[in-house]
Amino acid sequence: MEESRAPEDDPAKARQRRKELGLSCMLNTEVGAVLAVIRRPSSEASAQHQYVSGLQDEAVDSSILHSLKSLRALIFNPQQEWRMIDPSVYLSPFLDVVQSDDVPAAATGVALSALIKVLKMGIFDEKTPGARDAINSVVTGIVNCRLGKTDPGSEEAVLMRILQVLSSTMRHRASILLSDQAVCTLVNTCFQVVQQSSSRGSLLQRNARYTMHELIQIIFSRLPEIDLKEGENSESDTDDVYSLLDSGYGVRCTVDIFHFLCSLMNVVEVVETDGSTSQSADEDVQIFALVLINSAVELSGDSIGRHPKLLRMIQDDLFHHLVHYGTSSSQLVLAMICSTVLSVYHFLRRFIRLQLEAFFSYVLFRAALQGPSSQIQEVATEGIINFCRQPAFIFETYVNYDCNFMCPNVFEEIGKLLCRHAFPTSSSLSSLQLQAFEGLVILIHNIADNINMEDPSTFKPRAVEVTEYRAFWEEKPEEEDENWVDSVRLRKAQKRKIMIARNHYNLDDKKGLDYLKISNLVSGEAPDAKAYASFFRFTPGLEKVSIGDYLGDPDEFHIMVLKEFTDTFEFSGMVLDTALRTYLETFRLPGESQKIHRIIEAFADRYYDQQSSETFASKDAVLVLSYSIIMLNTDQHNPQVKKKMTEEEFIRNNRAINGGNDLPREYLSELFHSISTNEIKINKQTMSTQNEMSPSRWVELMNRSRSANPFFRCNFDGRLGRDMFATIAGPSVATLCACFEQAEEDELLHECAEGLFSIGRIAQYGLEDTLDELVAGFCKFTMLLNPYASSEETLFTFSNDLKSRMATLAVFTIANSFGFSIRGGWRNIVDCLLKLRRLKLLPQTVVEPDADPVSPSDASSTNFRSESGMNFHNQDPRFSNGHQSSGMIGRFSHFLALDGAEDSLTLGASEFEQNLKIIKQCRIGSIFTRSRHHPDAGLVHLGRSLIFAAAGKGQKFSTPIEEEETVGFCWDLINTITISNIHRFSAFWPSFHDNLIAVAQFPFFSPIPFTEKAMCCLLKLCLKLVSTRQADMLPEELIFRSITLMWKLEKEILEICSEAIFKMISRILVEFPENIQTQLGWKSLLHLLVVTGRNPETYDQGVETLITILSNTDHLSRINYMCCIDCAFGFIGLKSCPVDKKIKILDLLIETMNLLIQWHKTGFSDPAVNNYSTTSSSSMEENSKALGASNLALNMFVKLGEFLKNTSLARREEVRNHAIQGLGIIFPLAENLDFMSTSCMKCFNLVVCAMVDDLHEKVLVYSRRENVEVELRSWEESLKLSMRVLTNVFLHFLKLIWENPGFRTFWLGVLRRMDTCMKADLGSYGMTSLKELVPELLRQMILKMKEDDILLPREGDDLSEITYIQIQWIAPSLKDELFPDL
Repeated sequence: MEESRAPEDDPAKARQRRKELGLSCMLNTEVGAVLAVIRRPSSEASAQHQYVSGLQDEAVDSSILHSLKSLRALIFNPQQEWRMIDPSVYLSPFLDVVQSDDVPAAATGVALSALIKVLKMGIFDEKTPGARDAINSVVTGIVNCRLGKTDPGSEEAVLMRILQVLSSTMRHRASILLSDQAVCTLVNTCFQVVQQSSSRGSLLQRNARYTMHELIQIIFSRLPEIDLKEGENSESDTDDVYSLLDSGYGVRCTVDIFHFLCSLMNVVEVVETDGSTSQSADEDVQIFALVLINSAVELSGDSIGRHPKLLRMIQDDLFHHLVHYGTSSSQLVLAMICSTVLSVYHFLRRFIRLQLEAFFSYVLFRAALQGPSSQIQEVATEGIINFCRQPAFIFETYVNYDCNFMCPNVFEEIGKLLCRHAFPTSSSLSSLQLQAFEGLVILIHNIADNINMEDPSTFKPRAVEVTEYRAFWEEKPEEEDENWVDSVRLRKAQKRKIMIARNHYNLDDKKGLDYLKISNLVSGEAPDAKAYASFFRFTPGLEKVSIGDYLGDPDEFHIMVLKEFTDTFEFSGMVLDTALRTYLETFRLPGESQKIHRIIEAFADRYYDQQSSETFASKDAVLVLSYSIIMLNTDQHNPQVKKKMTEEEFIRNNRAINGGNDLPREYLSELFHSISTNEIKINKQTMSTQNEMSPSRWVELMNRSRSANPFFRCNFDGRLGRDMFATIAGPSVATLCACFEQAEEDELLHECAEGLFSIGRIAQYGLEDTLDELVAGFCKFTMLLNPYASSEETLFTFSNDLKSRMATLAVFTIANSFGFSIRGGWRNIVDCLLKLRRLKLLPQTVVEPDADPVSPSDASSTNFRSESGMNFHNQDPRFSNGHQSSGMIGRFSHFLALDGAEDSLTLGASEFEQNLKIIKQCRIGSIFTRSRHHPDAGLVHLGRSLIFAAAGKGQKFSTPIEEEETVGFCWDLINTITISNIHRFSAFWPSFHDNLIAVAQFPFFSPIPFTEKAMCCLLKLCLKLVSTRQADMLPEELIFRSITLMWKLEKEILEICSEAIFKMISRILVEFPENIQTQLGWKSLLHLLVVTGRNPETYDQGVETLITILSNTDHLSRINYMCCIDCAFGFIGLKSCPVDKKIKILDLLIETMNLLIQWHKTGFSDPAVNNYSTTSSSSMEENSKALGASNLALNMFVKLGEFLKNTSLARREEVRNHAIQGLGIIFPLAENLDFMSTSCMKCFNLVVCAMVDDLHEKVLVYSRRENVEVELRSWEESLKLSMRVLTNVFLHFLKLIWENPGFRTFWLGVLRRMDTCMKADLGSYGMTSLKELVPELLRQMILKMKEDDILLPREGDDLSEITYIQIQWIAPSLKDELFPDL
C-alpha cells in the first residue's frame, strides 16, 4: 500500500510550527512535573522529608489540580500562537501552586522552575495581550510564595529559585509593564531573601546579593530612557501615588528604591561585650548598599539630573549618609564611599557643588590628616588622588571653590595635604608617603600638560588688582559671563584681600574695616551694609567678640548690618534650638543686655519669617523663647550654678508666651533635653572650620544649595592654571626636592625628575621665584657646590653618583628650556658651571681660535668661540623648540640605563669620557647663545651673576692661574650673551654697568685680572656695536662708559694689555670711524690710542692711525674734533715721536682751520651737533666761559690755538717753531668765525699772549742754567718768533678791537709784554737779541695805530699819553720818532 505524502510546507511556517510545538511540549513537561510531585505518595514523601508529614492527593486544593489539568488539555490544541495568548492562561496554574499552603516544598520548587522556563523562553512579550497583568501577577505570586511546609534544606532551594524568578522577571521584555509598586515589591522581596540568607549557607547569600545587584542594574539602566511624567517633576513628598499608566514603572520606583538603598546605610548591629550591649553600623550591609548605590549611579548617569526627586535624594539623603559615615567608618567602607562620590561627581557634579565641598572638608581632609590609623589615612589619600586623576577635577575645583569667597580653598588644601604626607621624614618612604608622592606628581603633571598658553618666553603675567568696588559675596553664573576667566581671577584676588583684612581685623577691628575700604571690598562713598555683613558672616577665623560688639551697637548703620547679617541664614526646616546654635556659632554674644536684645530680636524676626509651621503665633514668642533657651543653656552648663533648672521649671517659665497661649509641652520638653544634653557653645573666640557635620549644619548646607550657583564645568585655562599652581608652588618644590634627595631607587628618582620638570613647565609662565627655587634645589643635588669637599672628592662623587649627574643634567636642561623665566637662579647655575670648569669636565674638543666679532657670518654661525677658547654651540635643531619638554626626560632614561660606576679612587679613561658625554648633553653653550629669548629682567640677572662671579664673589681660587682662567671664562660668557642680545643693548647694559660699579665696592675686590679681561671683552663688544651704524647713540655711550670705568679702576691694565687694547682701538678707528657718534666714544678711543701708543711696539701704528683720521676730513666732526686735538698733543709730547711725524700732525691740524670755517658757515646743520651739545667736553665749557661766547666754531678754534700754544713749548725747536707759525696762520683766518671785539681780545690773551709769557719764562729758566747756551738761544729765537706772531695778529685785528671799551687795558697788556721781553736778562750768556726786535715791533704797531687815528690826542682819552709814557720805559729811542709833538 503506497503512503500518501503531505504537500511541502512553507519553511517559515514550518519553523513556526516546530517552535509552537516545542513550547507546548515544554509546558506539558512542566505541568506533568508539578502534578507528579503533588501526587507523590505520602510514604515516599515521608522517606524524603523526615520533618514533614505525608500529603494525600485529596488534601490538595482541587482548584489547583483542575487548573493544571485544564492547561494540559489546552497545551496541544491552542486556538492561536502562544505569543498571542494571554500569558495568565499558562502562568496562573503555576502561580497558584506557588501561593498554595497545601502543596509540598518540592512542588513549589518545580512550579518556580516552570515559571523560570516560561520567562526565559520568551513565550510572550510586552505586546502580548494581557502581558501587563501577567507580569505583575508573577511579582504578586512570588511575594506570596508559601514556605510553611518546607524543611530547612528545601526552603533554601526554594529561595534560590525565587531569586531566579525575580531576576528572570526583571530581565523579561515585558518587565517594562511592571508598575512602580510591583518593582518596589520585587526589590523588597529580594532584599528579604538577602536578609534570610545571612543565617543560611554562603551560596544562597552570594546568589541573593548577586540577584539584588542585578535587579538594581536593570532598573536604573532604564532610567535614561524614561521620559519625565506629569507630576513627577514636583519635589513634594506627598505625591506617593504610583503610576499605572501603560508605560510601566518610572521614576517613582527609582526614587523609593534609592531611598531604600540609602536607608541601608543606617542598619545597625547589636554587639555584646562584657555583658553589655552596644549598637554600631553594620559594615557588611553598608558595603552592600554602597555597591548597589554605585551601580545605580553608574547606570543612570547624568539622567538623574532630569528627575528632581531622585536628584534631591542624592543631594540630601545620600550625601548626608556618606558624610556622616565617612568620618567614622572602616577603611573598606571609606573606600566604597569615595568610589561612590567619584561616580556621582562624574555624572552629577553640576548639582552637588556644596555637597562635594562638604565631603572633602568633613571626610577626606579630616580622615587623611587625623585618621585613627594609617590605613584610614591611606584610603582617604587614595580617594583624593583618584579625584586628582580626573582631567578636569583640579581645575574645576580651583574655579568653583578656591576662587569663591564663601568656600574653602579645596585645591590648595589638596596640594598642601599631599605635600605634607609625601615629605620624607626618614631614609625610607612609607606606603602613605609613596602614595601621596604619586598623587602630588599626578596633580603637577595634570597642570603642566594643560597649561600651554602663548610663547612662555614672551609671556607677561598680568596681576589682577581690585581697582573698584564689586560685591564679593555675589556670584554671577560663569556660563553667563564671556570673560569668566577674568571674573574668576578677580574673585580670587578679592578672597586674598579678605584674608588679609581678617588678619588686620583680629589685631585691630578698626584697621581691618579700614583695609576693606582701601582694598575696594566695601564702598567708601556709600557703605553697603551687606558687604560688612557678608564679611562678618562668611570670613573664617574672625575674632568673634568683635563681631558681637559690632552687631549689637545701636548705631543705625550697625543695625542695618545686623539685619543683613541675619538674613544670610536659612532657618527653614530647623528646630529653634538648632537655628539658635547655628546663629550663635558665628559670633559671641556681647555682655550688654541691650546689645543682646537687638541681636536676639533680629534672629527671632528671621526665624519666624522662615517657618512654615504654625507653632509660633508671633515673633515675640520666638524672641521670648530664644531668651529662655540662652538662659537655660547658661543654667545647665555653668559650673557656678549649683541648683540646676528642671524640666518642669523650664516649661512653667514659658507659659502663655505664645500670644497668651502655651507652646506644646512636647516641644518645650524636646528643647529642654536638647539644651541640657548638648550645650550651645558660645565662648569660642574665633570662627573656625568645624570637623563634624552636625544636623543643623547639614540643614543649613541644603538651604544654601537651593540658591547657590551650580558647579561650573569648564575647560582648562592657562592663566588660571598658573595661578592655581602658585598657591602650592613652595610646598611642591620643597617636597619633590626632599624626595629626590632621599630617593634610592632609580624609578623614584625618575619620577621625581619628571615631577620637578613639570614644575618647570608651569613656572616658566611668570613664576620666577618658583623656578629659582627649583634650580637651587637641583644645584644642591649636583654636589658641585659643596664648600667642604675637595676637587678630588667632588669629581669622584660626580663620576660615581647617578643622582649627582642627573641633577647636573637637570640644571642645564632647565636653563636651556626655561632660562627666560630664571632670575636669581642664574647665580647657582653659574657657580655649577664654574665648578665643572675647574674640574676640567667641560669639553676640550670645542676649543678653537677666536672668532671675528664682526664677521659677516656672525649672525648665522652655528658656534660662538670665546676669548678663553670655549666654543659655545647654538641650540641643536632637534631641540629647536625650547618651550616643549619632549626629549628632556629621555636623557634621564638614558641615565637610568647606565651601569654603576666602579668603586675606585681614581678616574679611568672610560669614566672621564662618560662624564664628558654627560656634560655634552647639557648643551651649555646654547644656554648663553640662545639668551636672546630671555626678557630683560632675566638677562639682567644672568649678567649680574656672571659679573659677580668674575669679580670673585662666592668663588675660591687655589692659584692665580685658576683665578685668571675663571675670570676670563665669565667674561667670555658675558660677551656671548651680549652679542646675542646686541639688538636690545640699551635695555640691559645700564644694569650691567651698575653691577660693574658694585663689584668695585666688594671688600676684597682685586682689579686684576678682572679689569684686564673686562677691557678685552668690552672692546670686542664695542667693535661689534660700531661695526654697523646705530640709529640710537645710547648703546655706544653705555659701552664707552663701562670701558672708561674699567681702565680707571686699574690704570696699569693699559700697560699690561696695551697691545691687545691697541689692536682693537686701532681697528675701530681705521675701519669704522664714521660709525662712532658720541664724544665719549671718541674721547675714550683716542685716549686709549695715546696711552697704548706709548708702547714702542705700537707707537708707529698709533701715530699712523691718528694721521689717517686727521688726513680724511670725512672722519673729523664737531664731535671728535677736540678729542683729536687732545690725542695729537699726546703723541707730539712723546720724546720717541719723530720730528717729521710731529710736524705732519701739526700741519694737518692747522689745515683743519678751513674745516672750522666751513662748519661755521653751514651752521652745524647735521644731526651730530645735537649729540655734541649734550656731550660737550669740560674744556669746551671752560673756553666758552672764558670767551663769553657760545660760538661752537670759536670754541674749537680756541682749543686748536691752545694746542699750538702748548706745542710751542716742545723741546724740539722745529716742532715749537712750527706750532708758533701755525698760530700765525690760523689767527688771521679766524676772522671768518665772526669774531666780536671782546671775543677777539679774550682769545688773543688766552692763546697768543699766554704763549709769549710761557716762552719768556722758558728763556729766563734756561738763562739760570749753566752750559745751555745753545738751548737758550733756541728758546730765544722761538720767543722772538712768537713776538712777531703777536704783532702780526694785533695789527690784523686792530680795527676790530680798538673801539672796544676794554682796548685800553688790552693795549697796556701788550706793552707790558714788550717791556718784559725788552728787559729780559740772560745773565752770563750776554745780551739778548730781543732788544733789537722789540723796538721794531713797537714801531710797527704804533705807526699802524696812528695811521688808523687810534693814538690821536682826544678829549677825555689818555691812550696816546699813556702809550707815550710806556714807550719812554720800554724803548726811549723811539720816543722822538713816534711822538715828535710830545
